[in-house]
Amino acid sequence: MYKMYEKYKVVEKFSSINGEARRAGELAVFIRFAGCNLRCSYCDTLYAITDDAKYKEESLEDIINYVESSHITNVTLTGGEPLLQEGIADLVAELLSRNHRVEIETNGAVSILPMYRLAKELRLNDELSITLDYKCPSSGMESFMLMENYELLRPCDTVKFVVGSREDLDKARKIIERFSLTEKCPVYLSAVFGAISNAEIVDYMMEHNMNKVIHQLQQHKFIWHPDARGV
Repeated sequence: MYKMYEKYKVVEKFSSINGEARRAGELAVFIRFAGCNLRCSYCDTLYAITDDAKYKEESLEDIINYVESSHITNVTLTGGEPLLQEGIADLVAELLSRNHRVEIETNGAVSILPMYRLAKELRLNDELSITLDYKCPSSGMESFMLMENYELLRPCDTVKFVVGSREDLDKARKIIERFSLTEKCPVYLSAVFGAISNAEIVDYMMEHNMNKVIHQLQQHKFIWHPDARGV
């Protein structure tokens, strides 16, 4: 049953492929929400997070109808920061009840505990997954990371480090080692677009024997223009 009073701040909805993380290359429906509690130096979705961001208030029913009309199984909730949306758990639960696989892209500065509890309550396997960012030093937002999130990770989740410098790579390696992340879930390194070369990242991984860590290219930025929206 829909909770008709709930409204979500939706910046855009579109179908494409997942550009990164464990379902990269698979078709997905994207719901991008407005608002974020961080301001990363390299943010590529400023249009979704500023105080004057343009969004449309949509009901749970509006979003569900859009997703269902796509005939695509994977749903990616992104932003901005999707976990700041009131009623996000209700939307996730409704999507799951309709046999969608839901991925939540979250910035690491909001607790994932409610989603962890929902997955446990519904006895889910990988139907609900979290892609959890760690904001490295060049982001300017590292101090906001909630380290308790790393104790809640499941094998179906993902940790993503977006790196723009050797300092960022050093910090990513320390966090991976500190929390034994590669033993918990897939771990990805990707470049701040234009700030560091992918070859530098791979060279660093070899230099430090970063086994089980995955270097990834943000596919959507190679298929389309890096600044393209709705892809």
